Amino acid sequence: MTESCEKDLQLKAVIGFSGAVPNGLILHPDPTYLICGLGSTVVVRNVEERSQTFLQGHDNKINCIALSPSGRLIASGQRTHKDLEFSKDESYLATLGGQDDNSLVIWDVADAKAICGTTAAADTALCVKFFNRTETFLLTAGCYHVRIWQLDVKNKKLRLNECKLGKLQRVTQCVLITPDDAFAYCGTQSGDFLEISLNNGLFKRSGPVKGAFPQGITCIAHLPDGDMLVGTGEGVLAKIEADSLATKGTCQVLGAVTSIVVAPDHQHCFVGTKVGNMYWVDLASLTPDIRYTCHVERINCVTFPRDFSEIFATASMNEIRLWNTRTCQELLRIHLPHLECYAVAFMQDGAAIISGWSDGKIRAFLPQSGRLLYEVNDAHKDGVTAIAGTQDSKRIVSGGMAGAVRVWSVGEHTRTLLASLKEHRSRIWSLQLRKNDMHAVSAAADGSIIVWDLGTYTSVISLVENTIFKSIVYHPDEIQLLATGSDRKVHFLDTYDGGKIRDIEASDKGETNCVAITKDGNYFCSGGDDKILRLWGYESGEPLYSGIAHTDSITCCCLSPDQSTLISTGREGAIFVWSTPEEIRCPPRSAGGDLQFGTQTLRTGKRSERCATSLGLSS
Repeated sequence: MTESCEKDLQLKAVIGFSGAVPNGLILHPDPTYLICGLGSTVVVRNVEERSQTFLQGHDNKINCIALSPSGRLIASGQRTHKDLEFSKDESYLATLGGQDDNSLVIWDVADAKAICGTTAAADTALCVKFFNRTETFLLTAGCYHVRIWQLDVKNKKLRLNECKLGKLQRVTQCVLITPDDAFAYCGTQSGDFLEISLNNGLFKRSGPVKGAFPQGITCIAHLPDGDMLVGTGEGVLAKIEADSLATKGTCQVLGAVTSIVVAPDHQHCFVGTKVGNMYWVDLASLTPDIRYTCHVERINCVTFPRDFSEIFATASMNEIRLWNTRTCQELLRIHLPHLECYAVAFMQDGAAIISGWSDGKIRAFLPQSGRLLYEVNDAHKDGVTAIAGTQDSKRIVSGGMAGAVRVWSVGEHTRTLLASLKEHRSRIWSLQLRKNDMHAVSAAADGSIIVWDLGTYTSVISLVENTIFKSIVYHPDEIQLLATGSDRKVHFLDTYDGGKIRDIEASDKGETNCVAITKDGNYFCSGGDDKILRLWGYESGEPLYSGIAHTDSITCCCLSPDQSTLISTGREGAIFVWSTPEEIRCPPRSAGGDLQFGTQTLRTGKRSERCATSLGLSS
């Protein structure tokens, strides 16, 4: 790719949170800031200004994050690192290696050099904690062990004191040390927690008194009154009385609890879960209120309804979600366990969301309620990977994992196969229809692009390149096609005979996974494995704007119908919402104009009550 002066795209919002990172949701001492992991990036969110700062430097997913007591420093570890912890005076950082390494290393923060290290235990160590009142004592725990260490800085040694647990055999997943350094509470995989005296390393008692929590204890937090908050793998948040170790109350959240952060008012807490949800919990009543939700797996598809920019849909593992474009709030979730949604689209009349799934079925849902409208069984044997609806909403064209393109008639009560077209030899990655519904174009992993006549159900153009085509779109005048793939290029093709017009190199490294084009055809955007979203001039073939924020490969990109918003999605499950430059936006509608979405009408300046209620878009 040639050097160019690219301007920065303006990032409006990010929807994403790596909920699987243990204690990966952190509240800064200045409660304006909330810190969390997102793929290979640490995100610092300003909750008042609704802005984000991205700390990038990793080349793999982050496994652990630690914040220094003053909030001045953040440490993050990837791959082989299991846990991190700063000492109370921020002089030292303890790092714990993973199963293959299993080493405890103490680092001097000032000069970023290791002071000393040792094998943490014979079995895998999972967590490390410094004491609260001294910087030379720390505790490690994991599979069948709890150990207290004393740091001898002068002699560069770690001196071991093995905690005596008697006949107990437990796998410790999380540790809490009381503010006075008197006791450690170890949450175990068995669902109980162990109270250990830190003065002599002796096991004292276990809780809760009425039996263990199913699926283990995954995190523990301390409350100012001495009580504890315990999160479990079953999604239970429990308050434990310190004196009796009895359970005072519980509440249920969705997903295993991985983070508990007590708010400065000591009346509320943030709770993060493995499925990417954040909750705001009232500690008096233990009432959870969901504040944030996101995908946690790769996003396979993103799309807007025709001529309606207020909402967009995303497809991922197990689910389809509808989002409010302005507020970035989830409006609807369609959840199908143990399945993956490969493709999603809105029917042109807005009456249904059509989708392709890994079990080979096409499913249609009502966009207001998410209720299943109909399904087509065995639409494609190995999965439905691409889908589109015709302008009259009477036909669906689908592509499959095995390379077949099929056309379906959709009636009020019947769905009929009209044609099965098999010339591709492998997965259909992308499928687009012409405005007159007479032709469809499909791009496949075998390097072929085929234009199909939907009247005669035959191929009219076929071409093959030495690449894996990932995405294809028609230019608005439908004279040209744009296609991207594993060769890092954007291919410009003639729709008359399939001839190549030109190629441009869209990336310096990795595949180019997606392409989208503006309504006037003057600009297009692309994204791929280099994690950079680019906006190009169509005639010049030069990148004009770039967006650098993604933490993993970009899987999809999509422009809103009014061209004011650009959505890009990532392999880590994040959604990035960008503002487009002024020059590519559509002129605003005149007062009194109508916006049509399905059978609902939005009037500019005053939304109809029916649409606001059904879509959750009321101001």
